[in-house]
Amino acid sequence: MPLAYSSNAYTSFSIEETIARISALGYTGLELLADVPHAWPAGLLDERKRAIRDCLEKHNLAIANVNGFMMNAVADPRQPYWHPSWIEPDPDYRAIRREHTKRTLQFAKELGAASIQTEPGGPLGDARPWSHAAKVFYEEIMPCVELAESLEVFLLIEPEPGLLIERFEQYLEFAGRIDSPWLGLNFDIGHAFCVGEDPQDWVARMAPHTKHYHIEDIGATRRHDHLIPGSGAIDLAATLAEIAKTGYDGWITVELYPYIDDPDEAGRIAKAYLESIM
Repeated sequence: MPLAYSSNAYTSFSIEETIARISALGYTGLELLADVPHAWPAGLLDERKRAIRDCLEKHNLAIANVNGFMMNAVADPRQPYWHPSWIEPDPDYRAIRREHTKRTLQFAKELGAASIQTEPGGPLGDARPWSHAAKVFYEEIMPCVELAESLEVFLLIEPEPGLLIERFEQYLEFAGRIDSPWLGLNFDIGHAFCVGEDPQDWVARMAPHTKHYHIEDIGATRRHDHLIPGSGAIDLAATLAEIAKTGYDGWITVELYPYIDDPDEAGRIAKAYLESIM
């Protein structure tokens, strides 16, 4: 199982320097942030897309996944990652998320990436029942699922603490409404631990849905703060062993966006620790 590093830890750097730095750490894959300052699809000219592809080739880095979750470019003052969400009360604002996801799918196809991930609905934020918000999410994401099918790029939902879909049972309930082999799960190991679902206990059950993994550590409090693998309370060795048992041979992406002050050191420590237990 090869290791990749998410570029969302490098938002203080250009995408070219990010690629060079991640390659220098010895990673063979990169998860590309489809957002500012790296690759906001709505603002990418063909020349920039070619430059990114050429830089990846120069540094022998493959694209593990394209991160379509974060939307700093919109700069919503409530929270720059989650908004606009799939379940905003304003349908025109929801459309920004939907159209961004379509552009990200198309961009992933152009890069040769196998998948993108998106947020799991968004924060409820009002008195609406879960079932009503899930219906809105379904209606908004279906045009993207149809595009994913035509492009043959996986569209992955990533459960997140505090958002509409935060637990695996909720993912299974929602995914059961959508009959498409191109909808899948981005299994974030730390997120599962945060909501009380020890990841090693869920790997086998979720394996038919899982197309990509995020890995980070979380403290014993289970508070949603990404930590360098090996510095928290998750049994990562047991989790990786369970992943190996499923026969999964795809990418495991290290996601350490809180470490923007020194992403190189965080990535170096993470890689050394994970290789020691894999």
